[in-house]
Formats: sequence, structure tokens, C-alpha cells
Amino acid sequence: MKPFAHTPARLKTRLGASASALTLAALLSACQTTPPVNPDLERARASVSEARANPYAAKAAAVELERAQQTLVRAEKAWSGDRDTDQTRHLAYLAQRSAEVAQAQGAQAQSEERLTQAGAERERVRLQARTLEADRATSAARQAQAQAQSAQAQAQTAQGQAAQSQAQAEAAQRDAAASRLQADSARQQAGSEAERAASLERDLQALRGKSTQRGMVVTLGDVLFATGRAALQPGAMRTVQQLAQVLQQYPERRVLIEGFTDNTGSEQLNMELSQRRAEAFRQALAGAGVSSDRMELRAQGPANPVADNNTAAGRQANRRVEVLFSDPQGRFAAAG
Repeated sequence: MKPFAHTPARLKTRLGASASALTLAALLSACQTTPPVNPDLERARASVSEARANPYAAKAAAVELERAQQTLVRAEKAWSGDRDTDQTRHLAYLAQRSAEVAQAQGAQAQSEERLTQAGAERERVRLQARTLEADRATSAARQAQAQAQSAQAQAQTAQGQAAQSQAQAEAAQRDAAASRLQADSARQQAGSEAERAASLERDLQALRGKSTQRGMVVTLGDVLFATGRAALQPGAMRTVQQLAQVLQQYPERRVLIEGFTDNTGSEQLNMELSQRRAEAFRQALAGAGVSSDRMELRAQGPANPVADNNTAAGRQANRRVEVLFSDPQGRFAAAG
């Protein structure tokens, strides 16, 4: 028997309406429990996932990857819990930036590994060729001596040729030995510089230093200064002392101190404020024992923002001082 076969038409209509209402209510309830898609959060998830899948980033930037993961978790909680759009955007941005930094550090580690392998292979081939040349010269000298023993009539000529060949062999051997010494010295110097560079990167981790195409950069946020002011706040001196200690351990390094602002106010005022902030930090480092000839200043004003100036969090991130470390020869990479 079919359901409702003998049910009056009006009752059938009421039952159908009730079923539709229950279905609609269930759909509305499901929509209310599923968080809407947040594009900022989705981009951050994709960036963190891509960085974690990079073996070089996982090896060379483990700290930055962990920071990105933790920040992403906080962003997801802010969105799934309170639907806090601004906080979610800010945390998602920070997680994405940390993932990008980890990717950059991984790319640098991969490039350095390839350069090291290519240099070692070139040196190996060069040394092999020079050793072969020396062996050939030695063989020629021995052959000349054998000819001198078998032909007494040509003894003097053969002896002269043998002596000349012997001299060539010895010169070739000396050249090969000198080349090996040069190669060993170059490898030792490269290894020493690589170790000191890695040590500098570890020492700057406490200050959240990061490796960029321009070199190691330490970003000092707006908390070092009061809003609109250039005088360092008392709490900034701990950061100053930490940087001064690092510079004392690496006397071959110089620093470029760059001041940045948000886009609030005129460009001239922001350029002056960024210049005063950079100068204030330079004076603080000089007071901590860093020689003035190891420091350069540059005012950037609102240029090169790292965040959106349309939000309070973005403007705070853009108000900063960046300290760029030189290479071991005291040179700064050209700005990209």
C-alpha cells in the first residue's frame, strides 16, 4: 500500500509543507555551524602548506616554519571562534609572511648547496688535470733517461733532454702542489665564512633576524618608539644591547639602519621622522660601543610597506626600523 494513499488532499498538503519546513531548518542550521570561507586565511594556509612541503625550508628555516604554523593556528581560532575579521587578517598575514621567509631561507640554502657542490667539482677536475700533466712530464723524463743509457753516442744530448724534462716535471709538480694548497686554502676560507654566516644567523634569531636577497635583516617594530616620536623608549635598550653584542662578535660586518613610517601625514614629515628614528637608533648603538664608521643611515619614509596601510595593524607593521647586515667584506647588496 502506498503511503498517504487514502489521506485527504488538504492533509497531504499540510504534511508536505511541514516536511519542507523541516528540511529548510536543517539546511539553515548546517550553514550556521560551518564557518564561511576567509580568503586571507585560505592564502595563509596555502603558503604554510607549501613551505612545509619544501625540504630545504624545513631544514634551514625550522624556527620560521614553526612560527608560521603557530600563527596560522591563532588565525584559525580567531575566525572559527569570534569571527574577528581584522584579527584573522592580521594573523593570516603574519603566518603568510613567515611562510614566505621560510621559503626564501630554503631557496638560499639550496642555492648555497649547489654553489658549494659546483665549486668542489671544478676544483677536483682542475687538480686532476694538473696531476695528470705532472705524471706525463715525469714519464717523459724517465723515457729520456732510458734513451740516454741505451745510446752512449748520444749520451750528452739524451742527458740534456732528460735534465730538461726533469726540470719540467718538477715545475709541473710544484705547480700542482701550489694549486692543491690554493684549493685547500680557498675551501677553508669558504668554510670559515659559511660557519660565521650561519653563526650570525643563529645569533640574530633572538631578534627575529631573517635572511633576504640583500643579506641578514633585523626588523624592529613600532614598540621601540612612541607614536610620532623618534626617541627610543626605555624598553628598546635591551634590543640595542643585543645588537651591539652581535656586532662586537662579528667585527667584519657593518650595518645599514633604515627608518620606515606608515603613510599617515605628509611624505616630508614621514621622511624626517624616519631619518630621526634611524639616527636615534644609531646613537644608541654607538653608546653601546659600536663604532660610528660601521654604521650607515637611510630614511625610507612610507616607502616599501610590508603591510596594508588601510588597517591599524598594517600601519603598525609599517612603522619600523630595519637593520641590514653587510657581507663579510663590509659591502651591502644593492636594493632590489
